[in-house]
Amino acid sequence: MPSSQQARAQASAITSGKAAPEAEVSPSAQLRALFDRPRLSPGQRRIAQYLIENITEAAFLSITDLADRVGVSQPSVTRFASAVGFSGYPALREKLQAIALGTLAGGGPADENRGNELQAAVDAEIENLENLRRDLADPNLVIDIGRKLASSTPLTVLGLRISVSLAEYFAYAARRIHPDVRLVTRGGSVAYDALLQSREAGGTWVLAFSMPRHAQETLTAVRVARGAGLKVALITDLALGPLADEADVTFALGTGSRLVFDSYAAPGVMCSALLQAMTDADPERTQARLEEYEQVADQHHFFLRD
Repeated sequence: MPSSQQARAQASAITSGKAAPEAEVSPSAQLRALFDRPRLSPGQRRIAQYLIENITEAAFLSITDLADRVGVSQPSVTRFASAVGFSGYPALREKLQAIALGTLAGGGPADENRGNELQAAVDAEIENLENLRRDLADPNLVIDIGRKLASSTPLTVLGLRISVSLAEYFAYAARRIHPDVRLVTRGGSVAYDALLQSREAGGTWVLAFSMPRHAQETLTAVRVARGAGLKVALITDLALGPLADEADVTFALGTGSRLVFDSYAAPGVMCSALLQAMTDADPERTQARLEEYEQVADQHHFFLRD
């Protein structure tokens, strides 16, 4: 009898396919596509990130108010509008308002129905998950990166400071289905050694996590990985900025920020999606490794009987 984990691995395989034409695209995904320009300056990236994070309000600001909120000059906002393909700020704002109005029309709990702060935090995470669901209407990128992570031997998983927990979860699960997963949770020379050794051993990919507040040592480690010839897939909350610029692939996901410490519902689901894609990439290896693990677990009584 296969274990429940083995059954799930077999039953929940991701199916490839393009998004259906009617699939709804999340507001954040629309804005990331709109602002996907490799030559944006740091100030322009700040404007873009503010708009992504505050679309329902920011879309109705005057150029003066937007400049004040972001902390840039009005000419900087005008240059940003031109850099992302618009004749000026009025044309950009018209596009932003169309996206914002679509967001508002799509519903979500009104402020008066949000309840207490804990319920509001849950509502915010539900919205993050809804956005992720829309982004996954076309799963092909997840499938492709899952295959690449599965074929990288060794596979390095990097997470420093607050991002350690996500990296540990991913690495723990990935070891059930991958023969050589190396977890890096310390920065500096320890990270350098691990990344360089991974490349020398034949590794081709690193999966890196960077949650706010973003650590300088994470950026340094990603640059070391790239310099060594490793490809980097990044799970983070920012679609723009130096970390995203350094990564080969970025999965930008909303995080819950309503409470003192952030929550990571959407990044957690993305971890599971990539793990599923890895199991699908080599089903025979997956099956063999899970069967072997179940035998060892039974022999040594790793788990309580349900």
